[in-house]
Amino acid sequence: MVDLESEVPPLPPRYRFRDLLLGDQGWQNDDRVQVEFYMNENTFKERLKLFFIKNQRSSLRIRLFNFSLKLLSCLLYIIRVLLENPSQGNEWSHIFWVNRSLPLWGLQVSVALISLFETILLGYLSYKGNIWEQILRIPFILEIINAVPFIISIFWPSLRNLFVPVFLNCWLAKHALENMINDLHRAIQRTQSAMFNQVLILISTLLCLIFTCICGIQHLERIGKKLNLFDSLYFCIVTFSTVGFGDVTPETWSSKLFVVAMICVALVVLPIQFEQLAYLWMERQKSGGNYSRHRAQTEKHVVLCVSSLKIDLLMDFLNEFYAHPRLQDYYVVILCPTEMDVQVRRVLQIPMWSQRVIYLQGSALKDQDLLRAKMDDAEACFILSSRCEVDRTSSDHQTILRAWAVKDFAPNCPLYVQILKPENKFHIKFADHVVCEEEFKYAMLALNCICPATSTLITLLVHTSRGQEGQQSPEQWQKMYGRCSGNEVYHIVLEESTFFAEYEGKSFTYASFHAHKKFGVCLIGVRREDNKNILLNPGPRYIMNSTDICFYINITKEENSAFKNQDQQRKSNVSRSFYHGPSRLPVHSIIASMGTVAIDLQDTSCRSASGPTLSLPTEGSKEIRRPSIAPVLEVADTSSIQTCDLLSDQSEDETTPDEEMSSNLEYAKGYPPYSPYIGSSPTFCHLLHEKVPFCCLRLDKSCQHNYYEDAKAYGFKNKLIIVAAETAGNGLYNFIVPLRAYYRPKKELNPIVLLLDNPLDDLLRCGVTFAANMVVVDKESTMSAEEDYMADAKTIVNVQTLFRLFSSLSIITELTHPANMRFMQFRAKDCYSLALSKLEKKERERGSNLAFMFRLPFAAGRVFSISMLDTLLYQSFVKDYMISITRLLLGLDTTPGSGFLCSMKITADDLWIRTYARLYQKLCSSTGDVPIGIYRTESQKLTTSESRKIASQSQISISVEEWEDTKDSKEQGHHRSNHRNSTSSDQSDHPLLRRKSMQWARRLSRKGPKHSGKTAEKITQQRLNLYRRSERQELAELVKNRMKHLGLSTVGYDEMNDHQSTLSYILINPSPDTRIELNDVVYLIRPDPLAYLPNSEPSRRNSICNVTGQDSREETQL
Repeated sequence: MVDLESEVPPLPPRYRFRDLLLGDQGWQNDDRVQVEFYMNENTFKERLKLFFIKNQRSSLRIRLFNFSLKLLSCLLYIIRVLLENPSQGNEWSHIFWVNRSLPLWGLQVSVALISLFETILLGYLSYKGNIWEQILRIPFILEIINAVPFIISIFWPSLRNLFVPVFLNCWLAKHALENMINDLHRAIQRTQSAMFNQVLILISTLLCLIFTCICGIQHLERIGKKLNLFDSLYFCIVTFSTVGFGDVTPETWSSKLFVVAMICVALVVLPIQFEQLAYLWMERQKSGGNYSRHRAQTEKHVVLCVSSLKIDLLMDFLNEFYAHPRLQDYYVVILCPTEMDVQVRRVLQIPMWSQRVIYLQGSALKDQDLLRAKMDDAEACFILSSRCEVDRTSSDHQTILRAWAVKDFAPNCPLYVQILKPENKFHIKFADHVVCEEEFKYAMLALNCICPATSTLITLLVHTSRGQEGQQSPEQWQKMYGRCSGNEVYHIVLEESTFFAEYEGKSFTYASFHAHKKFGVCLIGVRREDNKNILLNPGPRYIMNSTDICFYINITKEENSAFKNQDQQRKSNVSRSFYHGPSRLPVHSIIASMGTVAIDLQDTSCRSASGPTLSLPTEGSKEIRRPSIAPVLEVADTSSIQTCDLLSDQSEDETTPDEEMSSNLEYAKGYPPYSPYIGSSPTFCHLLHEKVPFCCLRLDKSCQHNYYEDAKAYGFKNKLIIVAAETAGNGLYNFIVPLRAYYRPKKELNPIVLLLDNPLDDLLRCGVTFAANMVVVDKESTMSAEEDYMADAKTIVNVQTLFRLFSSLSIITELTHPANMRFMQFRAKDCYSLALSKLEKKERERGSNLAFMFRLPFAAGRVFSISMLDTLLYQSFVKDYMISITRLLLGLDTTPGSGFLCSMKITADDLWIRTYARLYQKLCSSTGDVPIGIYRTESQKLTTSESRKIASQSQISISVEEWEDTKDSKEQGHHRSNHRNSTSSDQSDHPLLRRKSMQWARRLSRKGPKHSGKTAEKITQQRLNLYRRSERQELAELVKNRMKHLGLSTVGYDEMNDHQSTLSYILINPSPDTRIELNDVVYLIRPDPLAYLPNSEPSRRNSICNVTGQDSREETQL
């Protein structure tokens, strides 16, 4: 009780005497209440603050005006000195009074009024609770000295000729210049060198010293030699340069004292400036100092905790964090236990970042360092793991301890944590947002095998871009690709939206189609106000509510869009003409229960059998009118939706009864009986009735159950998916589950082969010659290297070897560093790749965060880096729903009623639809699918000079039998050269067989003795055959010989099938009038088929789940 009374603040003095007279009665009748008022952004002060201070562009204009005003005042002072006639006599009155004409006085008064008003206004807007801090600032004092006397002279005319040291405004101009340069860097989003900034400060300081000395000596010598401005300039230059001729010297004691003072100031100020310029790298202390409590309470900041800070990680974080307009006033405090790197130090000294980024050397496990970073006042804390360590589990342990320490010190601070291993995720389940690297990595790799370039699609969606990349390129595909890459996911409440407010009470599919038709936005999901779960494409049976939160894909959010009703109505009229469990078991046990080896799987080139059928109308209707598409209904009609019961596999009607019976006996649908780690989301998928013995999982060794020793002997109907990894970690579970999802037909399930080591023999045994995809996972043991970017060296070279040996194999690779993507499928003499490299450099110079997006392997989805998904964690600070939506798209989470990501391929029968808008309508009206993008493949268009150059370097293959006839051999060689030019652009794979060498070989074969023995002829022919072989033929022969040595058939090996003359890219949410082309792959969000089942189906579903064990399913739901 005593403590509570001691905390009560004393009353102000004006109330104490009244309380003494009135006693307790006065206290009881006192109804005073202490109220604290908080201003929001709608107040007049906040709007002024936004214009004068917060907005970089408007603030830059204000500071430029202020700088010009100070220069004008200095110019008026010089004009006054030049117009003034030197008066005779040595009276001291000449020091205090000057001759100032009335027009000049009027101009100086006007400038003083404007300057004083601006200074008081800015002081009021920047007031933070301490008025003396505003008054005692040197710029404010100088402004008072230079402006107040002129304002007083308005009311006191006799003071109009009073001397005012207006030349001191040069220091205010220097201060305004420094602020203007900082605002300029932030406004144009361009980083300049910190050395340039320091040089500018030094020059401006030197000029201000010289100008102050010139004007001061000239004025004080009015009672002495009466020096003019030029003589004063000459004296100052000679004095400051330490030459000292002595021909011009001050006479009066006051001017001598002023010169002494200026020399002392110069000796103090200039060496400091030179020292900062010479030792700029020592400007910040190694520990980084402290982030003051006053700043933490008046400013907003976030804390970034890392074990080691690399320049790539820092720039990715800063570029993505400050890409959002609402975060421009935030400060970033970096807490790192290691000393600042040289490259990081250089970047943080750039004015653009030095004003907003603070580096503190310290540990998150120490309360003192957390206090230095003011963690308890931070808006958020980002904790990132070090992925470059060999022991990733140890890196996760450090991350867990940091998260625990921050939660203990600042329980209310939101946590954004990055973890590497999925089995460590449950230790940080208290965090607000968690991104597990291996979960996302394996899920994206798996979906890349089903939906091509899913990794590129997700990467573009989670990166902030303005859609300006590639707009200066002459190629149309780069313009379209760059423009569509600016699409992101946004959210808005339905009743507050212009896009979706009119669709209240209508079906989700109707709202999605018409919003895309009218505004070009793609509505992909909703969330009820009273529900935390996001539903992706809940289907046509979902009725939109006014309080629903809508999630949509667009180039920008609705709040930043301008609506022109008349133009929009006119455009819409034109467009209408075009539309008619907790138990943890070994991974091999999980793989066995999932049927990893024995299940057939889908070819990526085929669309799902449960997909939409975009067929032409009947012949009769075709003769009457052009094909039409059914309208999208406002409220779903059950008969109009093509639903399918995926539990009974009605999509497999074409199978024979015997095959269907055997399939039903072998497979079942349900939840996996065991989970490899705590926190894995239970997924409804295909299962085997009985777990396969572990010995049967070895593909290269026979056991007592089967005698197969290679993939060919198994006789799989579908192509293989090979995963080359270092170890079978728990994250591999997230690779298997999407490929065994319940909505995929059984006849489209591919075998999955895990390859823990990849020598050539093992590759051939596991069936690489007839595999659909090969996934190469970055190995942990190679991530630690002396040079950071060399961590991918082994992976890149191995993949390049696979690319050369098996050119037709679709290889999907994961790298550590995104910058190394340029080495994938590297061809040193490829002109097209060199042009893309130049384009990447130009985009990086323009400040793009997606400069690597035009690399052909990334655009085609053949390579990605998990570090590119770091932006997902950064973006969740502004969009807290991004992690949930990404997990739903990747199939990591399954929410009842939420759709899933799949794809369909445009065939020749689908081209009657013509445009993307009609395709959107067809899908919404028939199956309820929502398209979100297109994966397009085109042939590389080479110029005439390039094609001739490639033709001159193409392979000329001449058989031994054709060698006898020179004319026939030339014609056939020319024919084969042209044929291969049309299918390949790889110049390094086709060496030139020179004409002289051909002539020499022909002469050599004819000059031999006619009556030589059979042995000599055989040796000569072998020598000629070896000489004529190209590099590609050598590789093909090596592979075939190795396959024969292993006892494998070479029938499936197609050595000449090279498809490197094509390029592929993604169009996210393309415009409605985009033409669809043959072989386009359309990304779809398909409604949950289980949501359409009748009420009697849950019992059937439960009975199927009981096959796999009801008890184990209940455990996995934890």
